[in-house]
Amino acid sequence: MNNRLLTIFLILVSFESSAITIKGSINNNDIGDYTITIDGDVKSFNSKSFTLTLADSRIYQLKIESEGFYPSIQTFSHNELSASEDLSVTIAPLSLVKKKPKRVMLAFGGDVMMGRRYAAPHLNEKVLIRKGHEKEDTKRIVAHVKPYMEIADYSAVNLETQISKTTPKQRAPKGVTFFSPPETLGALKWAGIDYVTLGNNHVYDYLDEGLVSTLKYLKEYELDYSGAGLDQKEALKAHQSTLNGQDFSMLGFVGWEGGFSPNQVAEASKGGSAFGSKENIITTVARESGQNRATIVQYHGSLEYTNEPTAMTESRLKTAIDKGADLVIAHHPHVTQGFELYEGKFIAYSMGNFIFDQYFHDTPHSFVLYVWMDGEEFHRAEIVPIYIKGYMPIPATGIERNIITRRVNHLSGLRGLESTVSGGHIMLSANKAQESKSKTIKINKGNDLVSLYSYPVLGNIQAINNNNNDKIHNRYRLGRNLLNGGDFENYDGFTSEERGWELENATLTNDNSINGSYSIKANTSQGTSKVGMKTFRRVFKAGNPMSYRADIKTNEDIRVKLYFQRRKTRDKLKQGFANDPVLLEETVLKANSNVQTMDFDFNTPRVGLRSYRVWLEISNEGASTKPEVYLDDVALIEWQAHYNEFGTLPINKEVLGFSTHLGLELKASKDLEVEIVHD
Repeated sequence: MNNRLLTIFLILVSFESSAITIKGSINNNDIGDYTITIDGDVKSFNSKSFTLTLADSRIYQLKIESEGFYPSIQTFSHNELSASEDLSVTIAPLSLVKKKPKRVMLAFGGDVMMGRRYAAPHLNEKVLIRKGHEKEDTKRIVAHVKPYMEIADYSAVNLETQISKTTPKQRAPKGVTFFSPPETLGALKWAGIDYVTLGNNHVYDYLDEGLVSTLKYLKEYELDYSGAGLDQKEALKAHQSTLNGQDFSMLGFVGWEGGFSPNQVAEASKGGSAFGSKENIITTVARESGQNRATIVQYHGSLEYTNEPTAMTESRLKTAIDKGADLVIAHHPHVTQGFELYEGKFIAYSMGNFIFDQYFHDTPHSFVLYVWMDGEEFHRAEIVPIYIKGYMPIPATGIERNIITRRVNHLSGLRGLESTVSGGHIMLSANKAQESKSKTIKINKGNDLVSLYSYPVLGNIQAINNNNNDKIHNRYRLGRNLLNGGDFENYDGFTSEERGWELENATLTNDNSINGSYSIKANTSQGTSKVGMKTFRRVFKAGNPMSYRADIKTNEDIRVKLYFQRRKTRDKLKQGFANDPVLLEETVLKANSNVQTMDFDFNTPRVGLRSYRVWLEISNEGASTKPEVYLDDVALIEWQAHYNEFGTLPINKEVLGFSTHLGLELKASKDLEVEIVHD
């Protein structure tokens, strides 16, 4: 019998008293006996397959370890695993990476800062980093990603902030500047981060005063760094490390100089970031790779909130590989972009945010990137979906994992990479021919909206067909939900709360929930209840058809109003809130013990806005003193241009990767079967 030991630690967060069965397997043929430890209870297995019968919990987290293999941590929510009637689910097979001489596991996170709204939030939100409690508070922010980062041989993030105890007196002449408390670095170190790149557009926000302070604290907390310095020579210097017997060089660059003076890049006698000009990249990469060192380049460039890199960024990253770089990691757009294998070397075009405080739809959806290197050769990449909830990174589960997985799958597929699943993670490899799969969705007559959230996640959509074989030309359109957390299943999970939702006279409840385990209960007995977006969101498409949808169950007649508030292009945040809201729609829902779907359609404004917010106001129409009003699956859907005939695909193929909902234009009152073909 093989004496290798596989241990799976499963962290359970109390939920209910019933049970759920989780089935799984290990893909590796050379895995021997293993044990699964569940909340201190050890179970032994001598088969690659395992079955766990567990008390219901909000979150199930598995840590898989085996002698001779790199560990893996997998996290699932109760809601995504409990969809079947018998509360039994089989998770995707787990594939571990074998250890071997000179093989190194690297972990990367995206943009990191703990300033601005962490200590001084808007809208009376809870302060995350309290004065006098910086050490404990910064650790709490990274606690949920610590298990993922500390298992790697070497972990890195982009430190997009200066470090200072107090606000520096000097300040660059630019609109947005950041500084974070020194305890930020202590928390990163505690979470398993070994290295930070400083090659970005915020490491010189408070000029030399802030940079000197930053470098001082980096040395104090013993964090490796490169990408900036007090002069050009220092900024272009690589950090050199030896990992598992292999020499590595880490380089960091910012892609532009900045349109202000003094600008953000280092010069002969001036501090700043290393300027990522083509010439500087060629010179420094050739210098490091010429010493037989595995060379990793991190580059800060492209445009914010875009799905693809700029041509300049792509050219510079591929030039780095042409000149000897072995791995290239990019950031700055604050949203994730795709991956590519170029000349056998791995490129990540944008890591997105990792610890940040933005109010956008796409910016909270991120990942931890694992890359295994055999010396200078790429072996494997794996994505751990991460969701930034309330400015805190947590493992993404449920619909948030779905969104991240489909985004990575689509954008990387455009560049020839295939995405496959290992448990709840995504493995990336060169594209191979694969068989198409299909999923048939049965749609009851009268239902014109279908959610595409599912577990396991759909791949890229290749066809959408109507299987009814009738002569009625029903049509479909695809759209994506711009509201995060509208199923409320993870509203208060992982010790952090969704900061994007405003609940006035409304509370989260798991009593009498509509879908899944949690809903919002509106208290209308004392007047009006308000449920909606707390602040303004962007980026949105101008002049675009939208739908606001919500499932509602009520025991009395209620009046429902949908409000829309504009923040004009030149408005500051307070000016936006001062603008009078527009009443888009108003309706009365009759008392009904069944779920009613509320549907408001509208178009986004064509010009003049930077962001907007919407909310519902609910009030009684009846005389009941104990109204029972529940809301769930609230969605703000941004639709593609128009409807398509079944059997054809939209002209804009991007919607095939990002869509979360299927809308139907029904010309017959009968049940339908819709087949979705995907990879």
